[in-house]
Amino acid sequence: MKTITPNKEEIRKSLKNGSVRNLTEAAVFLVLGFVLSSCFVLEAASPFSISLISVSKRKNFIYSAVGSALGYLVFCPQSFARYGVSVIIVSLGAFAVSLADIKNQPALPMVLAFLSLTATGVVVDVKTGATGAQYALTFAEGILGLGGSFFFFRAINCNFRRFRFKALPVSDLTCIVISAAVVLMSLARITVGELSPARILAVFLILMTTRFGSDRLGFILALSLGFSLGIESRETIFLAGAYGFSTLLASLFCPVGSWSAAVSFVLSCGLFSVASGSSAGLYITLESAAAGIVFALLPSVAVSKIEDFFHGGADIAPDGSLRQSLVVRLRFASSAMNHISESVNEVREKINDMNIRNAQRARAEMSEAEYISQEIINEKTNEIRMVASDQFFSISDMLADLAKEFDEAEYFDNIAAGRIRRMLGEYEIYPKNISVIEDKFGRMRIEIMTRGRETSLSKPEIQKEISKICSRYFDRGRLTHFREDSMITFAERPNYSFEIGFAQHSAEGKLCGDTIKTVNDGRGHSILIISDGMGKGGRAALDGAMGAGLLSKLLCAGFGFDSALKVVNSALLVKSNEESLATIDCSAVDLFTGRVDLYKAGAPATYIIKGNRVTKCELTSMPAGILRGIEFAKRTAVLSSGDLIVMTSDGITELGGEWLTAMLKGFEDTPVQEIADSVLREALNIAKGKKEDDMSIIAARLK
Repeated sequence: MKTITPNKEEIRKSLKNGSVRNLTEAAVFLVLGFVLSSCFVLEAASPFSISLISVSKRKNFIYSAVGSALGYLVFCPQSFARYGVSVIIVSLGAFAVSLADIKNQPALPMVLAFLSLTATGVVVDVKTGATGAQYALTFAEGILGLGGSFFFFRAINCNFRRFRFKALPVSDLTCIVISAAVVLMSLARITVGELSPARILAVFLILMTTRFGSDRLGFILALSLGFSLGIESRETIFLAGAYGFSTLLASLFCPVGSWSAAVSFVLSCGLFSVASGSSAGLYITLESAAAGIVFALLPSVAVSKIEDFFHGGADIAPDGSLRQSLVVRLRFASSAMNHISESVNEVREKINDMNIRNAQRARAEMSEAEYISQEIINEKTNEIRMVASDQFFSISDMLADLAKEFDEAEYFDNIAAGRIRRMLGEYEIYPKNISVIEDKFGRMRIEIMTRGRETSLSKPEIQKEISKICSRYFDRGRLTHFREDSMITFAERPNYSFEIGFAQHSAEGKLCGDTIKTVNDGRGHSILIISDGMGKGGRAALDGAMGAGLLSKLLCAGFGFDSALKVVNSALLVKSNEESLATIDCSAVDLFTGRVDLYKAGAPATYIIKGNRVTKCELTSMPAGILRGIEFAKRTAVLSSGDLIVMTSDGITELGGEWLTAMLKGFEDTPVQEIADSVLREALNIAKGKKEDDMSIIAARLK
């Protein structure tokens, strides 16, 4: 350890003095200049090394110029005289710009690159008696050099301290991607046999970005790499469209899994290769297949690190004045509440330790009854303090959920909101507030707040008018009344709907210990809940109703499953002096994509039926109300149209699972209510002569 520490200190000092940093920058610009000079567009033009020199700063342009000159000498000796003069012209211009200390703008470097390339190219064309097409190519090379200077300038001068994909502006991110694509194009000339490692890397990066980053970032990367690698030669020009369309196709299959995204990309690329008739088509298809296999076989450790990299800026609010400020404040409040909870917990532990010591010291002076009474009081007081600490944690999580919701609100359409306000005025409805929100998935939600119990907002003609204004189809509005206000929410109509059926049996009296809730959160999610209270009868019914009721209200209010469960758990812990618990089983289905998230707290298995194939989803977890700090066990699946999901309480599953699995295979075209009734009848037949429990079943089919 002693030998390592001085080395670290020396490195820190050298970095602080700037010597290592300056040397590293010089080496990078030297290598980039050399590599970019090997980059030929349509096998004739090599402008990007000149672009790099034009944007290099005073301390680095000499290194990029030397690297470029060496590169031109090695890679195109027949044109070295022309490009060597271009290097000298642009180097002198860059030096003059640095001495003049002109405002830091890309215009001058762009002009320098364009003039140095065009002037030398025209001189060569005049001397060789070039045709009109060759003059056009010279002009096009100057334009490429001008564009390269712009992208290199923006990439070099962006704020790399904000290099998080959620914090870096899209314009800067695009310039970085295009600049990297140009460098990758320079490496595409290096081949193993006929295969290009650079193109394999390009496809891998596109798939990785689309799968773990975002569709938008994946498209930017695909178009940039496709154009850069495509213009290298006439045989590869089809890549400009092939990569873009293949990425669009892969993004549609990303929710299914990595293999589906990879296969769809490779098949699309292969189709473009065949259609182009290019001699390089076979190798480009093989390169895509190699990248797809590597991508699909990524180990879970690598996947986790990649996801962390792409989502590393999740704590940075997106750009946008009021929204940015709101997200920051909510996250700050969440962090503060979390800190308060930790402080309360520390104080609770110290007070509890002090009470235990005081009780032990006073043990000799107290009777047995007094000592037991004091112990009960201390224990109950400690439990109350623990629940208080948990409540602060719950509030912290709720604030974080609200921050996430505003973070996902990609766009607030103030123009549409103004049009809706004017339209409502024609119906003599004057709302307090209108929000037209489009999230990052392109889904729109409209929230209208009015004074008093305004019911006319739910009229069908108003919904039609709003649909016309926003050019979207909306579901029927969901009206919520507060004390003095009303709010109606119009959610964009999703691709799917849910057909739901349920059945229940009470084992004792009229009150069933199981509670069933089916709700729509107004954001395109259908949520199915079964909460099973401990035991049966009235007390179990109270626990089940409390668990399902609280959870459904919190979810509809926009809070997440984990924070909602903490509130439910705390409520059950303090409900009474007696033990009180409830299992909670939730299925949240995204009606836009068919994705279903299963959440279980002590609940039995859920069955997913696709045709005649039954999948049993069983997760180990603890019920709510028995311990502090319980969490949902989670699993995700994807449903298609016609698929069935069946949830049951333990009164049915405890009878054995074989009969239920066999029975569910025969319900492919049966109405869901009939399925629920049939399963309940069969369960009651099997339970005859045995100790009965409350039974509940939900059957739902995606349509």
